[in-house]
Amino acid sequence: MKVKTKSKKVNKAWLNDHVNDPYVKLALREGYRARAAYKLKEIDEALHLIKPGHLVVDLGSAPGAWSQYLRRKLSPSGAAVGELNGTIIALDLLPMEPIEGVTFLQGDFDTPEVLAQLQQAVAGRPVDVVVSDMAPNLSGIESSDAARIANLVELALDFAQAHLKPDGALVVKLFHGSGYSQLVKLFKESFRVVKPLKPKASRDKSSETFLIGIGLKKSADAS
Repeated sequence: MKVKTKSKKVNKAWLNDHVNDPYVKLALREGYRARAAYKLKEIDEALHLIKPGHLVVDLGSAPGAWSQYLRRKLSPSGAAVGELNGTIIALDLLPMEPIEGVTFLQGDFDTPEVLAQLQQAVAGRPVDVVVSDMAPNLSGIESSDAARIANLVELALDFAQAHLKPDGALVVKLFHGSGYSQLVKLFKESFRVVKPLKPKASRDKSSETFLIGIGLKKSADAS
């Protein structure tokens, strides 16, 4: 019984924090499906990644907050509907409610079939930006979780290396802890510019951070 009471207290504390979270309130007011939209917004405003006419791939897109931000950013008027100057292709294992102008694919990015569908949707066009908010279901076992996180980051990096423009950018979510330094090293081997960034909208208690790579090194070498 004591455990249940404690659990209820924890849940109540989380709910209270969530309801009073300024980014949750802002998301409700501005029509975003999740507070995560402000993480991408801050990254984009700091590094100026998303520009008119861009082709952007959104990995791990559900429930759709990042795609919503991209859709508004690529709208000449900043609107959630109507004219769109650019292309957004979103993918997630979970279903996602439609967003006007966004092509959504549902499936596991870690399977050849779904990767082939994504490549078909890209249709050979060079991609300007890949954003990934993908995260595994964490087990609490650090070594196992680190391996799952690294796998998703490496999958996003492989896709980016195959499809990005030479000056394109990749944004991935990762977590401080086991394996973090190796992923930063991998990014530095792959991109000319690498920037870690923890947006203000990312909760203080979370070890979540984002890594941004800009300009593929192999493309620079090839030219």
